[in-house]
Amino acid sequence: MAETWNKKEREKKKKQKKKQKEERKQDRLETAKSKDPNDIFSYVDEYGNVSSTPPDPTKNFAIKLEDVGLVFPNGKLRIS
Repeated sequence: MAETWNKKEREKKKKQKKKQKEERKQDRLETAKSKDPNDIFSYVDEYGNVSSTPPDPTKNFAIKLEDVGLVFPNGKLRIS
């Protein structure tokens, strides 16, 4: 069968979409390689705000297990 104009246009559009998809894929791969590994992590400060810098280790404090109480709907206290 002979190729019609419509068939040629559909094939042309398919090739164009495939080419654009491949270009987007390459762009994603390039930007992923160029990113700094430290940009992947995010931290939460003592006020609950998201930050790109790690928290100050001098501000850490310990919580005793006895100070934490978990209550479940059945009324039993269970710490695990």
